[in-house]
Amino acid sequence: MRIKMLELLSGAQQATGTAVVIDVFRACSVACYAFAAGVERMLPVDTVEDARALRAAHPDYLLAGERNCLKLEGFDFGNSPSEVKDAPLAGKTLVHATSAGTRGLFAAMESADRVLTCSFPNIAATAQAILEADPEVVSIVAMGKAGMNHAPEDKLCAMYLANLLQGVPNAFAAIPKFLRTSPSAAIFFGETAIVPEEDFGLCLALDAFDFYLEAMRLPDRRPALTRRYPEHPVTTADAPAA
Repeated sequence: MRIKMLELLSGAQQATGTAVVIDVFRACSVACYAFAAGVERMLPVDTVEDARALRAAHPDYLLAGERNCLKLEGFDFGNSPSEVKDAPLAGKTLVHATSAGTRGLFAAMESADRVLTCSFPNIAATAQAILEADPEVVSIVAMGKAGMNHAPEDKLCAMYLANLLQGVPNAFAAIPKFLRTSPSAAIFFGETAIVPEEDFGLCLALDAFDFYLEAMRLPDRRPALTRRYPEHPVTTADAPAA
């Protein structure tokens, strides 16, 4: 297994083999909590206009997303795990529009054979699924802020996943402490906060879920994110079963 470490939208466009799109704060974390709340499928979109067009064609669809971290006008949810985790989402289709995560998924699907999304809440299950498939190439894409600027949380998550795939020990305890004082945390805390503070902890809830998320093509070629489970259960957070 050869691991390629990539970043930003430009990196997503270079993804080959099995691509793993990482957006910890907050798109890939939101997807985890939405599926845990019962969503049947998520439809990631590249633009806000696409999301609104889908709602117009399917009034029963729900919309979640952001631009500049803020909830979009007319959307049911922001890009916030605390908003979706207890929402009545069972059996629903959720359309998801974000500045980095969903756009990175679109980009990766143009060149990669398989595309997964990942964050800390489902990282061990994601690693386990990849190990079971044993692809020749794994492209891990740290999406960064808006897909344009580096973000420490995504780089750390990408390194953590690479370590899991290579059997290298991880030390998670230091990561939340470090990120709490990073520029990325400014959106959650203090006078600069613009999103729910609870989201910070939810995005860093290591291995809260035992499923991984994979993007598949619908008959109309639109990508849909679906929940799947590794063939073998994960035994520990830091060492997926072989």
